[in-house]
Amino acid sequence: MALNPTVIWVLIGLALCLVELILPTAFIACVMGISALAVATVAAFLPLNLQVALWMLLSGLLVWVTRRFVRSRPQRPLDATEAETLTEIPPGKTGRVIYEGNSWAAKCDDDQLTIAPHQKVYVVGRNGTTLIVVPHFLLHS
Repeated sequence: MALNPTVIWVLIGLALCLVELILPTAFIACVMGISALAVATVAAFLPLNLQVALWMLLSGLLVWVTRRFVRSRPQRPLDATEAETLTEIPPGKTGRVIYEGNSWAAKCDDDQLTIAPHQKVYVVGRNGTTLIVVPHFLLHS
C-alpha cells in the first residue's frame, strides 16, 4: 500500500502531538505537529520541497507566536539569603560561595564590583545553578 503525502503529513502531525504528551517539550513538538496537519491539507497541490518548506515556515512562525503564551517555570523562593564567598568573585565573572552548607557558583549582581574571599554576601537571585549575590557592606553602608 503506497501512502500519499497527505496521509504521511497527518501521521507525522499526530506523532508529534503524541510526543508532546509523553515528553513535554514546551509545546514545540505539538506546534510542529499542528504545522504538519496544516501542510496535510494542501499536500495534494504542492510538490514535496514546497511542502517541507511550508512546514518549516509554519513551525517556526507558530513557535515564535506561541512563546509569549508559554510561561517559564516560576523560580521557588530562596530558603536563605546569606552566604559567604569561598573564592574571589571578579567583576562580571563567577566565583564560589558557601550557601546552605554547599558550594555554589556565584556572580555579583554588580558587574563592576569585585568581592574578596571570605566575605559575607546576600543571595538576591538565582540563574540556573549560579547564585546572584551582593556584598554585605553594599546593603549595610
